[in-house]
Amino acid sequence: MCSLEKKGNIFVLTLTGSGEHRLNPTLVDSIRSALRQIRAQSSSSSVLITTAQGKFFSNGYDLKWAQSSHSRLHLMDAKFRSIVADLISLPMPTIAAVTGHASGAGFILALSHDYVLMKRHRGFLYMSELDNQLVISAWFMALIKCKIGAPTSRRDVVLRADKVTADEAVKTGIIDSAYDSAEQTVEAAVGLGKKLVGRKWKGDVYAQIRMEVLSDVLDEIHIGNTGSKL
Repeated sequence: MCSLEKKGNIFVLTLTGSGEHRLNPTLVDSIRSALRQIRAQSSSSSVLITTAQGKFFSNGYDLKWAQSSHSRLHLMDAKFRSIVADLISLPMPTIAAVTGHASGAGFILALSHDYVLMKRHRGFLYMSELDNQLVISAWFMALIKCKIGAPTSRRDVVLRADKVTADEAVKTGIIDSAYDSAEQTVEAAVGLGKKLVGRKWKGDVYAQIRMEVLSDVLDEIHIGNTGSKL
């Protein structure tokens, strides 16, 4: 499912195996367990890097698992909301090292990190909902609005379902940088992580500021969890 490695003050969370890393409750629970370990083991200055093995970073929700009942889709979405809320409140900078395709909820998982680095070849970012005849949830849109600044870029992502390459994503500001291989992408993420650790920021202060920046996302996550606006 996933593995967790600690290198000094840098945590590396890896989605393991050669599959699509589709976000079903089993994988989501595994990720959330790792995030709890990270929170418990973090020092005053730490960094999280999330990456994946194989062709995919994550191919989104496991719709095959969910198709048998609406309650399964609701459970999967609720669990994934919890992961994103955990990432937003995590007391350290976070980096996604996207080494393969990131589609739908997998794209959202990448955007939930503070920095996104991506392998240049044989990978794309793709909000697949339009092509799959699904409505993008309000909390997904809240995150997209916060993370993709240009209106035309948001339009192309959600209303054209463009498959955005790494170089295109750098040009439009969706990601921070692109690299020629998976190994270089992870190495760059580790290098960035070391620089961030060197700033010696206080984790809880960092988390509080991030939560303010992404307060609209947290509001929509809360609405989704309760089923109504409070």
